[in-house]
Amino acid sequence: MTTARLPLFPLNAVLFPGLVLPLNVFEERYRAMMRELLRTDEDEPRRFAVVAIRDGRETAPTAAGMPDAVTVPVERGPADGFGPDPVQTFHRVGCIADAAKIRERSDGSFEVLATGTSRVRLLSVDASGPYLTAELEELDEDPGEEAEALTEGVLRAFRAYQKRLAGASERSLTTGADLPGEPSVVSYLVAAAAVLDIPAKQRLLQAPDTATRLREELTILRSETAVIRHLPSLPAVELTRAPTHPN
Repeated sequence: MTTARLPLFPLNAVLFPGLVLPLNVFEERYRAMMRELLRTDEDEPRRFAVVAIRDGRETAPTAAGMPDAVTVPVERGPADGFGPDPVQTFHRVGCIADAAKIRERSDGSFEVLATGTSRVRLLSVDASGPYLTAELEELDEDPGEEAEALTEGVLRAFRAYQKRLAGASERSLTTGADLPGEPSVVSYLVAAAAVLDIPAKQRLLQAPDTATRLREELTILRSETAVIRHLPSLPAVELTRAPTHPN
């Protein structure tokens, strides 16, 4: 078992391998994390782990855009808001993020752009420092059975879902040539792009293998497409916008 200890960034969102994650970091505990990551040699990855929070608990007051400096607390302990045993507050499977861009603003907050790289299982959480750290087990991606065959069906279902969700014409849809063909990449792309709640996305992230994830996505896409077909007034374009996560 390969394990690693990394800074831990809990979010009300699920990060998938290959997904780009923009962050607006203003809480002091996460500012401290970013300052430490900036000390990493430029030739080394600036890695931290992202886990989704259970039960809709908030890491901090959040809103679209920049936080209100008057109402948002910045002095919080590393485990504040996560209960007496933080590991019980988080989903156990998360994703390592590699911060390609960390820019400190004049007010001390940070603009961060990271990319999910690989899945990890949360083993323990340490709250003794200025920010949370975690002991993590790296998870391999098992293709499972019939992943290649399932990929084609998922891509067709995804294009039909896109068309219904966005109200696009067939000519404006992404073509098969524009989408990846590798099963695990497709499975994560669809999981990230589908408009689903956190528990549904978390189930996809922690699927035991690629084929299982693709099978579940095929069921979800067909079901969601059928629902959207009967909701012509749904403002779906708004749902497809990916906001920056404020923390």
